Order: sequence, then C-alpha cells, then structure tokens
Amino acid sequence: MIKKIKELFMPVLIAGVFIGGLVLMFTGNNGSGGGNTIQVIVPELTALGEEGKVLFDASCASCHGDNAAGSDRAPPLVHDIYNPGHHGDEAFVRAAMNGVRAHHWAFGNMPAITNVTEDDVLKIIRYVRELQVANGIATVEHIM
Repeated sequence: MIKKIKELFMPVLIAGVFIGGLVLMFTGNNGSGGGNTIQVIVPELTALGEEGKVLFDASCASCHGDNAAGSDRAPPLVHDIYNPGHHGDEAFVRAAMNGVRAHHWAFGNMPAITNVTEDDVLKIIRYVRELQVANGIATVEHIM
C-alpha cells in the first residue's frame, strides 16, 4: 500500500517542484524574503573590476541594487539567467546603450542609460562577471 502511494505521489511532487520553480523564475521572486534581492559574495576585485564597481554604483545600483543583488526596481544581475552563455557581454552593452524590452522579469522595460559610454559599460560588465564567478555562475551555452 505504501509503495502504491509513493508511486502515485512522486510524479505529483516532481511536477509541483518543477512548476513552482518556473513560477519563481518568471516572477522574479527568489524566496529570499527581501523582495527581489539575493545574497551576493563580493570577491577581491581586479583593477578593472573596481573601476566597473564605481561606474555600476553610480549608474546601475539604484535599480539593480548594491553588488548587482537586485531590488524592487530591477532583477539581480548575479543570477544564472545572465550567465555569459545566455546573455553575452554584447547583450549588456545593447541593453545599457539602447534600453531593452522586458523579457525575463516582471519589472517593465529597461530604459537606455544615458550617462555611460560603451567603454564604461564594458568595465561594468567586468565587475558583474567577477561577481558572477565568485557566486558560482558559470557559462552555460544557451540552446534554443
């Protein structure tokens, strides 16, 4: 009898976990209890990463949060969805320079950031990539 219950219950449990994960991913709720923020390990940064941090703090942190941990205005950039295999550096450049239509999160469209140059954005990307590596985010090829 118990074996029969387990056989019936396991597929339901697996489906529930899968669907729940999708809901969390697409609503931007990471379950941290702090809105849309996550805990971020900040590594010792390279010189270029430090320059990027200064620029990020001035131009990006008001929406993407301290250390790219997210906020109630924008998602965390230290998130697997932004791994280099899914969102390459050029995607970050285009988003900052031109703005981007909302597509992974429910925050609305991102406007162009008018107070940064493309060189500034490349430094910001270096900072974000260093944070990602320190937090276990690896390049995963995006297959469509």
